[in-house]
Amino acid sequence: MKGSMIIGVALASALALATGEFAHADTPYEINVLISTTGPAAFLGKEEAQDLQFIEQLTNQSGGIKGRPLKFVMLDDESNPQTAVQLTNQIIAKNVPAFLGPVLTSPCNAVMPIVAKSGPVDYCLSPGIDPDPRSYVFSAGVSSNGLGAVMVRYFRLRNWKRIAIITSTDATGQSLDRAFKRAKELPENKDVTYVDWEHFNLTDITVAAQIQRIKAANPQVLIAWTSGTAFVTLLRGIRDAGLDIPVGGGNANMIYAQMAQYVAIAPKELYFDGFQALVEGAAGPGPIQEAQKPYFAAFKAAGVRPDAAHAVAWDGIAIVVDSLRHLGSGATTEQVHDYIENLHGWAGINGVYDFGDGTQRGISEDALVIDRWVPDKNEFVVVSKPAGYLK
Repeated sequence: MKGSMIIGVALASALALATGEFAHADTPYEINVLISTTGPAAFLGKEEAQDLQFIEQLTNQSGGIKGRPLKFVMLDDESNPQTAVQLTNQIIAKNVPAFLGPVLTSPCNAVMPIVAKSGPVDYCLSPGIDPDPRSYVFSAGVSSNGLGAVMVRYFRLRNWKRIAIITSTDATGQSLDRAFKRAKELPENKDVTYVDWEHFNLTDITVAAQIQRIKAANPQVLIAWTSGTAFVTLLRGIRDAGLDIPVGGGNANMIYAQMAQYVAIAPKELYFDGFQALVEGAAGPGPIQEAQKPYFAAFKAAGVRPDAAHAVAWDGIAIVVDSLRHLGSGATTEQVHDYIENLHGWAGINGVYDFGDGTQRGISEDALVIDRWVPDKNEFVVVSKPAGYLK
């Protein structure tokens, strides 16, 4: 079974010499990254920039790209689809084989048509897109359909079958709308009822009317799916309405610094679709745990506690780097694409990847667990088995 890039075998100097890599040994090998360092997704971009920093360090400590130091070149897309498209065209003009990002669903959707058929390879760091099978676009993390299925499954198994939903009207919210509709269509959820389904705009400063309608529908649990400041609007609306039921939130909010600000308005029970790499020790002995060791060690050495933004991006970044470590700095777009498409049994921090299913992401809902937020301890606790099944 293949291990992750981080724990891969370091390339021998003799091999680098034989392939001519030493001719450029002092020249960094650059990988362009579309990342949101400003705009609404800056809270995600800041976290994922740390992933890039640590993977760059770990790669260079173990030989770089066949002897050449790795350097990530971060380009701020301002959390904006139009800016992401402009930067993508600039990247294409550089004739590079691959790049990473963006971090949000809407910029990824904007970039996808430009590169899907002929490249360069784009490993989008958002799980919210659905690339065409065998295309040049890959997506980090579990699909929106997987997120929806796991959360509804866990609530159903807790016997919370009367579910209300409120989602944002942006691209992420639309993606989850489709996911929760598909979850309801699964035979296992035939006894589940969506008693009310509300929507709101990201710029809304109140959701009082929507929450009152939800409360009137008498749900047992509420799925409130959005991220960032809009999630604050939802939590405040839930509190102000006195709606005292369990809440499932969007996992982009699973950032410790962000969650610490919600203590005063958080519901008593707040659940998320979590990642196996969010809580050290959650993955049992085996290849996933082995892949996680350098991950947790890197963050621990830096005095940083990794959260969801770190977890969702890490493996996608590592896979692109791994492809170049095997292929060399002269790799073509087609070679990088084919290398990733043919990865089987690649152990990452979130699961064992197999790209043979055509989803362009390599992992399924089995990579998810349900986490409960414990505000007084500022931590997440794993409360389910993989895929949302009860312990």
